[in-house]
Amino acid sequence: MRIQSTDERKRRWEHLQEATGESTTSGALDVAAKHYLRMAGGTTAMPTGALEELLRAAENRGSLTGEEIAEILSTEELPLEYETEWGVGEK
Repeated sequence: MRIQSTDERKRRWEHLQEATGESTTSGALDVAAKHYLRMAGGTTAMPTGALEELLRAAENRGSLTGEEIAEILSTEELPLEYETEWGVGEK
């Protein structure tokens, strides 16, 4: 398979390599494709994506915490964790 390299694509692939930490374009594209498929779903391997799961959970529960959202959207390719900090008075 051959993909035509336009200037815009080259820049996008460079940004994708930076964002994923991959040293090759093919590695970055693999990571991005896996993440997209996990988010979107709709395939034989992944019928229900994380975005559908998130929307279903929000509808069923009425609201979700940041921690619950991070848990649903976290993937192997892009792990998410939620932290919160608050204080009262002076530091």
